[in-house]
Amino acid sequence: MPVYNAAPYIQQAVASALQFKEVCEILLIEDGSTDRSLEICEELAGTGSRVKVIQHSDKKNHGAGASRNLGLAQASCELIAFLDADDHYLPNRFEQEHVLLELHPALDGVYGAIGVHYHDEVGKLQFERFSASQITTVSMRVDPDELFFALLFKPGFGHFSLDALTLRKRSLEKIPHFFNEDLRLHQDTEFITRASYYLALAPGSIEEPVTLRGVHRANRITTNKDPSASNIKLYTSLCNWATQERLPTNIQHGLREKYVLWRCRSIRTFNDKVKWGREMINYRHLLKRRIADAFFSSIFGDGSLISRISTKLAIRIFAK
Repeated sequence: MPVYNAAPYIQQAVASALQFKEVCEILLIEDGSTDRSLEICEELAGTGSRVKVIQHSDKKNHGAGASRNLGLAQASCELIAFLDADDHYLPNRFEQEHVLLELHPALDGVYGAIGVHYHDEVGKLQFERFSASQITTVSMRVDPDELFFALLFKPGFGHFSLDALTLRKRSLEKIPHFFNEDLRLHQDTEFITRASYYLALAPGSIEEPVTLRGVHRANRITTNKDPSASNIKLYTSLCNWATQERLPTNIQHGLREKYVLWRCRSIRTFNDKVKWGREMINYRHLLKRRIADAFFSSIFGDGSLISRISTKLAIRIFAK
């Protein structure tokens, strides 16, 4: 559990994990908070041997990715589960995991659904503008070998949260690196995407939530003022990974298409248009209708005549 300025929520989160006898340790990675988080973590650690506090060596803030990596390096249990400091587990958190991991030794992990718990009204309003759904989950059950492609490219498939994922610790050896510490946002999405490629992950409770996401006015995702920039970083990371792993061409092209779409959404100024117009030459092989629409709409205006004409010309010239 990474902990950063989460003083009002930590006790509930820890209590929700302590309710399970199978939870043998709770690692609180205190990430240089400026509120009372460290003090509360130490108080919780003093109440029992299962709660442990970890800090970075310099005791400064390094972000959720680096904090989770530190926790994974020191985790000693056979199974690994994740929890954000402002979220909490529900009583059914590990019911499906018990059954599936015991019945299927080849499985590397199980994922489920999470719901929403509102800590304040401001957070509720922000979240409702951000998402129309009260549950984060996938829309159907797929075999583990289909999950990676479904998460990235199956329309309407959805996604799952790190807080609803349980992994065998030994399975982490199959993943070349854990969380990307350069990503301040979406490092969990990046990790889940790569994990679904390397690991056999099965659906557990995808209809009923096993965890509640704590929503409040300071949530990093709902208060993110530049989602284009953070998603560009996410897909840059995934594109680089796919190239290094020499994944099939269709997957590399699909990831680059997502990167290009977010780049198109990031265009704001005339200089942006000029710079991205030149860079699009490198991605001309991706100029199918969706990319072309997004690109020329960002340059000439959404739905404008010149945008529609440019889209048709680009597809005729570049589409195979």
